[in-house]
Amino acid sequence: FSLPVSSDSTEEARALLKWKTSLQIHSRSLLPSWTLSPVNATKKNLCAWSGIYCNHDERVVGINLTTTSLNGTLDEFSFSSFPDLLFLNLFNNELFGIIPPQISQLFKLQYLDLSANKLSGKIPPEIGQLSFLSELSLYSNCLNGSIPQSLGNLSKQSLLSLYNNSLSGYIPPVIGNLISLSTLDLSLNQLIGSVPFFLGNLTNLVTLHLFNNSLSGFIPSTLGKLKCLSNLNMSMNHLSGAIPSSIGNVRNLRSLFLYSNELSGSIPKEIGNLRSLSNLDLSINRLNGVIPSSIGNSNNLSILYLYSNQLSGSIPKEIGNLKCLFDLELSMNNLTGVIPSSIGNLRNLRLLYLYRNELSGSIPQAIGNLVELVSLLLGFNYFRGPIPKNFKNLTNLVRVRMNQNNLSGNISEAFVGTYPTLSFLDLSHNNFHGQISSDWGRFPQLGTLDFSVNNITGSIPPEIGNSSKLQVLNLSSNHIGGKIPMELGRLSSLNKLILNKNQLFGSLPPEIGTLTELELLDLSENRLSNAIPGSLGNLLKVHYLNLSNNEFSHKIPTQFEKLQLQLSELDLSQNFLEGEIPSQICNMESLVKLNLSYNQLSGFIPNCFEDMHGLSSIDISYNRLQGPVPFSKAFRDAPAEALQGNRGLCGDDKGLSSCKAFRSSRRASVKKLIIMILLPLLGVLALSIISIGLLFNSRRTKMVSQTGQSSPANASGFLSTLTLEGKITYDQIIRATNDFDEEYCIGKGAQGSLYKAKLQSEDLIAVKKFNSQLP
Repeated sequence: FSLPVSSDSTEEARALLKWKTSLQIHSRSLLPSWTLSPVNATKKNLCAWSGIYCNHDERVVGINLTTTSLNGTLDEFSFSSFPDLLFLNLFNNELFGIIPPQISQLFKLQYLDLSANKLSGKIPPEIGQLSFLSELSLYSNCLNGSIPQSLGNLSKQSLLSLYNNSLSGYIPPVIGNLISLSTLDLSLNQLIGSVPFFLGNLTNLVTLHLFNNSLSGFIPSTLGKLKCLSNLNMSMNHLSGAIPSSIGNVRNLRSLFLYSNELSGSIPKEIGNLRSLSNLDLSINRLNGVIPSSIGNSNNLSILYLYSNQLSGSIPKEIGNLKCLFDLELSMNNLTGVIPSSIGNLRNLRLLYLYRNELSGSIPQAIGNLVELVSLLLGFNYFRGPIPKNFKNLTNLVRVRMNQNNLSGNISEAFVGTYPTLSFLDLSHNNFHGQISSDWGRFPQLGTLDFSVNNITGSIPPEIGNSSKLQVLNLSSNHIGGKIPMELGRLSSLNKLILNKNQLFGSLPPEIGTLTELELLDLSENRLSNAIPGSLGNLLKVHYLNLSNNEFSHKIPTQFEKLQLQLSELDLSQNFLEGEIPSQICNMESLVKLNLSYNQLSGFIPNCFEDMHGLSSIDISYNRLQGPVPFSKAFRDAPAEALQGNRGLCGDDKGLSSCKAFRSSRRASVKKLIIMILLPLLGVLALSIISIGLLFNSRRTKMVSQTGQSSPANASGFLSTLTLEGKITYDQIIRATNDFDEEYCIGKGAQGSLYKAKLQSEDLIAVKKFNSQLP
């Protein structure tokens, strides 16, 4: 509208100011020009207010306040004060509350847009009284209830847009009366019932959008009468039955979206009549039969989506006629045969998805002509032979999946060339052989590299550590040997490292512990040895850690306790780990599965396992563990096989011996240990006493032979123990010498020391203590 900015209506100005006052405080400041100063300038000011449009009679005919961030309701908007209003546009604000029924007082209104707000409640049926209304937009609100029948009175209506609300019920038959309608958009609601056949009466319809509802039943053949229709979207409903062949009569159709329904039958060959069609999406249905060759007539097609159906037969060579095609997706069907070489004519193609079919033969060289190709997905088929060498022409590739085929050839010759944008490559589950090329370190955008389940040999090239954006590295189930290169520690973005089922050996480099973004680490079924590096405790984001079936030894690192917030599954089984289960493992609050079986772990199971409430699965079989099994859910629910092979374990079930018997056995073992310690000591003591006796007997014989005297006293006043005729005891000697204290030592020789001892009888004796020969 191009209207003079003048007005003679004080009532209109006051009505607008009253509504402004009802808005939230911050919204009032968004309308600074809405003011009644100076005095006697009211009439001139109103038409100068922002968003206000007036006619030659200085009456308000338009209000346009789109995207102004107004926050409030329409409750205080005086609709009756604007009898000449032709358009009201409050699009994209923050208005809430209901649409007042008084809106019907805008008798001359032709354009009403309240979309993209937060309005709720039902659509007032009084809107049907706005007989001049030609465009009604209420989309993207929170409106509910049914579409009022009164809208059928709006015979001048050319646009009805109610999408993205919570409208329910059926599409009212009176909509068929709106023969001037060019746009009908009821999508993104909760409408039920069938698509009305009377929509075929809307012969001026250009756009019909009914997608994302709960509509059911057949697609009416009457839609074939909509000769002006350009955009038809009925996707994401529950429509069933066949696509009517009458759709081929809608010659102006440019977009046909019927995806995510329950449609069956074959694709009608009449689709080929739609020469203007640029977008065709029939995906995620139950369509069967072959792809009609007539589709090659729709040579303006740029998008063709037929994926996730039950289509069979071969890919028609006529697809090569679709020179404008840039996205072709035929995945998840039952297509057979080879890829037609005519596909090489699609020079504008950027996406080619053929995965999960039954296609066979070799990958055609013609694909190497698709120099604009960005994404190539051929996985889950029966392709054989090598990857064509002219794929080096596909320098724009970003994503490639050829997994789950029978492809072969030397892996070092696959994708030889420069691929500056390649971020995803999956060649897994094929028959590639040879060694991994060091060139894979030269792909700057590479994020995923998956060569798993092939026949690859050699070692992991350290140059892969240069792929700084690599997030997933999967080389599992090959015959790769050698050591894990420490350079992998430079892959700071890595979140999945999967190297299991290879022939890797040597120590696990501690640099792996610097991969702080790692979420999954699987090195199982290799020949890795030595200690598990404690640096793995730095992998704070890892939720799956599997080091099983290796030759790791030493103790379980206590640093694993730092993996307490994310780790849910830990498998260290079938190694040579020893020592006790560290109690720090109980700090892993997020742990759900723990497997420590087939190791050499010993000692008791920490009692703190009883506090691990999240642990649901545990296996500690075939170790050297002993003592009672913790009383926790994981151990209670564990099968007997998860505890077997530990002779010292006890418990009340699982076939274990009773813990009472264990405690009795333990006491007996303690007694046996005490006896084993005391018996040697008593033997040494008896040997000492005998030695002392022999010593003094020898001295006595010598003294008698030298002096020929029979007096019990010698010249020094000492008595020989032999003169006491065996009446002295070992205890008396110990007491008399204060356990052979240095204070009583009177001489030392090569074989022992000589002590003086004063007995209770006041006799002094000499005692020789021999040096012990025991170790």
